[in-house]
Amino acid sequence: MASPTIDWERVGDRYYRKIKLYDAVFDQDLELENYIIAGAPYGGAIALYRDEEKLHAYRGSQASKSGIDIYSCAGKLIRRINWDKGSIKGLGWSEDEKLLVITEDGMVRCYYDLQGDFTQFSLGNGAEEYGVKACRFWATGFVAILANNHLITVPQYTEPRPRLLATPPEGKVHSWSLIPPAYTTSRSVEVLLAIGQTIYVVDASDAEDRVLQNGPFKHVSVSPNGRFVTLYTEDGKVWVISSDFQDKLSEYDSKAKTLPKDVQWCGNSSVVLAWEDEVHMVGPNGAALKYFYDGWVHLLADVDGVRLITNDVCEFLQKVPEDTEEVFKLGSTDPASVLLDAVDQLEKKSPKADDNIKLIGQNLDEAIDRCVRAAGEEYGSHWQKQLLKAASFGKSFLDIYNSDDFVNMCETLRVLNAVRDYRIGLPLSYEQYLRLTPMKLVQRLINREEYLLAIRVSEYLHLSPDKIYVHWASQKVRNSTSDEDSICNTVVTKLKDKRGVSFETIARAAYDEGRGHLATQLLNHEPRAGKQVPLLLSMEEDEIALDKAIESGDTDLIFFVLLHLKKKLPLATFFRTINSRPIATALVEASAAAQDTPLLKDLYYQDDRRLASSNILLSESLSQTTLVAKTDKLKLAVKNLSSDSKDPTSLLHHKSLTEAQQLLRIQDSLDKDLPSPDPSSSSSSYTGLSLNSTTHRLIQSGYLKRAQKLQSEFRIPDKTWAWLRLRALVAKRDWGELEESSSKQRKSPIGWEPYFNEILAAGNPKLAAVFVAKCAALTPQERSEMYVKCGMVGRAAEELVKVKDLGGLEALRGRVGGGGGAAVEVERMIAQLRPRK
Repeated sequence: MASPTIDWERVGDRYYRKIKLYDAVFDQDLELENYIIAGAPYGGAIALYRDEEKLHAYRGSQASKSGIDIYSCAGKLIRRINWDKGSIKGLGWSEDEKLLVITEDGMVRCYYDLQGDFTQFSLGNGAEEYGVKACRFWATGFVAILANNHLITVPQYTEPRPRLLATPPEGKVHSWSLIPPAYTTSRSVEVLLAIGQTIYVVDASDAEDRVLQNGPFKHVSVSPNGRFVTLYTEDGKVWVISSDFQDKLSEYDSKAKTLPKDVQWCGNSSVVLAWEDEVHMVGPNGAALKYFYDGWVHLLADVDGVRLITNDVCEFLQKVPEDTEEVFKLGSTDPASVLLDAVDQLEKKSPKADDNIKLIGQNLDEAIDRCVRAAGEEYGSHWQKQLLKAASFGKSFLDIYNSDDFVNMCETLRVLNAVRDYRIGLPLSYEQYLRLTPMKLVQRLINREEYLLAIRVSEYLHLSPDKIYVHWASQKVRNSTSDEDSICNTVVTKLKDKRGVSFETIARAAYDEGRGHLATQLLNHEPRAGKQVPLLLSMEEDEIALDKAIESGDTDLIFFVLLHLKKKLPLATFFRTINSRPIATALVEASAAAQDTPLLKDLYYQDDRRLASSNILLSESLSQTTLVAKTDKLKLAVKNLSSDSKDPTSLLHHKSLTEAQQLLRIQDSLDKDLPSPDPSSSSSSYTGLSLNSTTHRLIQSGYLKRAQKLQSEFRIPDKTWAWLRLRALVAKRDWGELEESSSKQRKSPIGWEPYFNEILAAGNPKLAAVFVAKCAALTPQERSEMYVKCGMVGRAAEELVKVKDLGGLEALRGRVGGGGGAAVEVERMIAQLRPRK
C-alpha cells in the first residue's frame, strides 16, 4: 500500500495534500471553460450554467437549449432545470444545499430540493430598473450588486426581506467580496468593494474608505472564518491582510502576465489562485506551491479546503490535519506514530511491537485518541483500518479506557465511506461531516433519491426514517404512471407498519399533482384529524372535512371547519350542510348565542323554530330602553308564534308575550298618571317591572284599587295576591290595615302564620300576637312558642295549661327564670296541674 504522505507537499512550515476524490468526472465534450460553476458547501452538488458571454460550439437544437445542470462531485447528473426566465447573474448555494438563481431583473428562485421545486421572490429596490450585475453568497444569505453600484442584501432565504445597504461611491467596481454577519462586529453583512486604488467597506449604515494605495485590486476574497482578506493587485501580487485592514500578513508575487480566473481560500491558512490550467497555492509568509493540469480548472471553496474540478478529476486540496501530520510525518516520534508502528510490527510478528508499547508508556491513552482522530481524516479505507487497529491494539494494554470515541468513529467512517462512493458523490471530510450533522446528510441523500442508503444510514445512526418514507411516497405519487388505486395500494402497503409517517404530506403531494381522488384515498389512512381536515378543505372536500372533524371530537377543529364553511358558502347552503349534523348545529347555535345574534335568528328561521326565535326577540325586548322598542320586539315575538298552533308550549308563550305587551302599556300609563316619590331615580319607574313587582309597588304606594284592577285583569291567584298584599303592607308599616284584615277575614288563602312571621320580623310583636290565636291548625305547643317569641309568657303558659302539658310548663319556667310576675304565674299554673298528695 502506498504511503499516506505520497501526495503531501510542504509549503513553508506546513504540509498540504491533494486528494483525488473521483476521476473521469465530466464528458470530454463538456467545455468547462464556457460554464459558470457553483458548488454547494460540505462536498455538495455542483451547478453548471452556460456562460452567456462566451461563444459555444453548436451541438444541435436540443443541446443549445438553456438550462442549469446539477451534478454530484463524481459527475453524476442529478437534475436538469430548463431555464427560460432571463439572463442569470447569480448562481449559488446555501449551507443546506438550496440552489439560488438570481436573474438580471432581480427575480430570485430558491430551489429547495434537487428535484426542481422552488420558491420565488423579487429583490425590488431598483433591481428591475438598473439590473443585477453580480452576486456573492454566504451560508444563509447573499448580496446582489446593481449596475449603479447599489447593494441589496437578503439575510435569510427562509424569510426573504431584501434591503439596501449604505450607498457606495461611484466608480468602476474591479472586484468585490463580503464578510458574513457571523464574523462582523455589527452583526450585519459587510461588503468589500475594490473601487479605484482602494477598498470600501459597506454595511447597513455606512461606506468606509480603507485608504489603500496599491490598487486597483482585481480579486478580493475573504477567508471562511472572516479574519483574513486576500487582495490580488494589477501587477500580479497577492496580499493577505487582516479583515480590519490593520495588518499585512504576507505577500506573494505570482509573476503572471494574465489575471487569474479565480481566487479562493483553502481553509483559513492558504490562498489558491487558478488560471486556465494552472493553480498556485500561497501559504503563510508567501510560500507557494504550483499544480498544472491538462484542462480548465474550477475552484470550489469549502470550510476546510478547496475542490479542484476538471473534466478528468475532482480533487480536494487541504492543509494536512495536525493529527494526521503527527502520525505519518517522516521521523515522527509522537506516541500515536509509535503505536501505529507497533501494529505494523505485530503483523510481522516482531517482538518490537511490545518494545514500542513500553516506549509509549504513560502516553498510551493520548496515542489511542490521536489514532482515532487521524482515522477520521483519512479517505482511504486501508489507512482508516490501520489507524483503528492501532487504537484497538493500544486499548488492550489499558485497564480503564472510554471507548465511546472509538465506537463513534467506526460508525462515522462507515457512513462517510458509503456516501463518498462515486455512485453517491458526497466526498465529505470528517470536519465537514461534523458541521453538516447526520440529519442534514440524510436529507441530502433523500434529495438525491438515494432512499435505501438514507434508510440504512438512519437506522445505523439511530435516526428516525419517517421523512425518508414520506419523501419516497411523495415522489411515487408525483411520478408514477400507474392508476391511482394501484399507487395508493403500493404506498399504503409499504407504509402501513411505519409509525409516525404522515399521510397528509403524501396526500398533499398527490393533490398538487392534480390527483384529487388519490389524495382523498391517502388521507383516509392519516390517523390525525388535525392533519386531514386542512388539506380536505383546500381540496374543497368540505363535507368530508366536517365529518372528519366531528369524528375527532375536537371542538376547536370543528369550529375551524365551520368558520371556513361560513365564509365560503351562501348562508342557506351552510345551514343545509350542518342541518344533518347535530353536533355541528349545536356548536353553531352555542357560538351564535354568545357572539352573533343575527346568525342565530337565521338559523332558527331556516329550521322553522318559531319558539326559539320568539325567545331571542323577548331577550332583545328586555334589553331595550324605550317603551316603543320593547313593544315592537314583543309584537314580532308574538307574530312568530302562530296563534292557531296546537303546541301547548307555543300557546303558553303566545299568551305570556301578549300579557307582557299589555303590562308594558299599563306600566307606561302608571308612570304618566302617578306621581313619582323621587323623579330623579329610575328605580321609581313602573316600566320594566314584573307583574308581581308592579302590584307590590302599587299597594305599597297606597293605590290598592289599581292593584286590585291588575289582579282582575291578569288573574293573579288569590295566594299570590295575599302574599303581595301582606308584604307590601308590612313594608309600608300599615299596621291598621293589617289589624283590620285580621278582624274582617276569618280565613286567609295563605294561612295566618305568614302574617305572624312577617309582622314579627318587621318589629311589631304586639300585632303579631293577634294572629297567633287564628293559627288553629297549629298545636298548642307551637302557638305557645309563638307567644314566647312575642314576649307573652302568660299567654304561652295558658296554651299549655289547656292541654295539661306539665312538662312544657316546666320547660317554660326554666326559660323564664326565677324572678318576675311571669315566673310566678307559670309556677302557679304548674302547681295547679300537679296532683295533690
